[in-house]
Amino acid sequence: MKMWMRRCVLGILWILSLVLISFYGGAVSYGFFFGVTLIPVISLVYLFCVYHRFKIYQETGKREIVCGRPEPYFFVLKNEDLFAFTSVSVRMHSFFSYVEDSFENVEYELLPGDRITCETRIVCKYRGEYEVGVKEVVVTDLFRLFRFTYTVSGQIKAVAAPRVVQLGELRSIQDLPVLLQREAAGASEPDILVRDYVEGDSLKQIHWKATAREGKLKVRVLTGRENQSLYLFCETKRYGETAREYLPLENKLLEVFLAVSFFFAEKNREFYACFGQGGAVRERVDGMGTFQKLYEKVKEIEFGKEDLGDVMTQVLERNSLGGGAVFIILHELKPEILEITERLTAGGTMVVLYLVADEVTGASPASWADARRKVIVIPVEAELEGRL
Repeated sequence: MKMWMRRCVLGILWILSLVLISFYGGAVSYGFFFGVTLIPVISLVYLFCVYHRFKIYQETGKREIVCGRPEPYFFVLKNEDLFAFTSVSVRMHSFFSYVEDSFENVEYELLPGDRITCETRIVCKYRGEYEVGVKEVVVTDLFRLFRFTYTVSGQIKAVAAPRVVQLGELRSIQDLPVLLQREAAGASEPDILVRDYVEGDSLKQIHWKATAREGKLKVRVLTGRENQSLYLFCETKRYGETAREYLPLENKLLEVFLAVSFFFAEKNREFYACFGQGGAVRERVDGMGTFQKLYEKVKEIEFGKEDLGDVMTQVLERNSLGGGAVFIILHELKPEILEITERLTAGGTMVVLYLVADEVTGASPASWADARRKVIVIPVEAELEGRL
């Protein structure tokens, strides 16, 4: 019988008891009246006692979890009183994380001194810090007339690091080596080109004669197919007010950024990873060792008001690309980004934009695409394999 039906039956019985004592009186009528009246009182007192005396403990295998990787998790329900808890169930956090086994529809009965341990694995869906595991406890009274839900005190938080997706291929650059080779054939100049040294440049690139002549460190501008510059830019601007709005998007932006970075690092292809963090950050990566350093910095990225166009301008003003390719991971196609990419393509640079969005606003991706500029749309919840 459903809860509302039980309440209706109890209400009818209570009205009937009033009729009996009004027209007939007697010990039986009054006993029936007080019995029916005390039932909801007993139910509410029971719920009050369970709320204050019921114990729940929960814990994850470790606090820092990688997105998408299952980690051990358990929770314990405990009855330390002298009366039974007849119907207790739990509700889990389900938007940012989930558990592999379902406990949502299970009602537990705990006799005095009982202890129930539920072991499973938990998976965090998004990068960030948020509450996981049991969110609420639902208690139903002895007569199943009332149900009380309350938030568990002592919620546990997980710090979820972005995952690294290992790509078998990067489809967006299938024709890139051919274009770079074609340009490199006619790009070599008899004079050696130099520029100012920037932190992160290899010491092997320093041009000592130019350094001595100008009195400051100068490095060679690399040309040729094998030395074409690769730059990766990732947007770190926050879109949305609540975690439900911005966390999935931020997670996917970093996931794409790391997937492309890992692809080049695994092949020992030198590139520069750039993002905004209180100013432009430029990290040189040339293999798995330096990729791990990049990953540790990406884990600490804080999204805010930093504009991608400003970051790109800061980096490109200080560095000469010398052709090559630029990969941009962003959420919106803005006029300033269009202007920057047009300058890049005019200078012989290939541009690939990974637009992370479920709904494209503003300029159409097709209107941006041309021979030197690709736009690839990636839905926020999409898998990356086969899309990049």
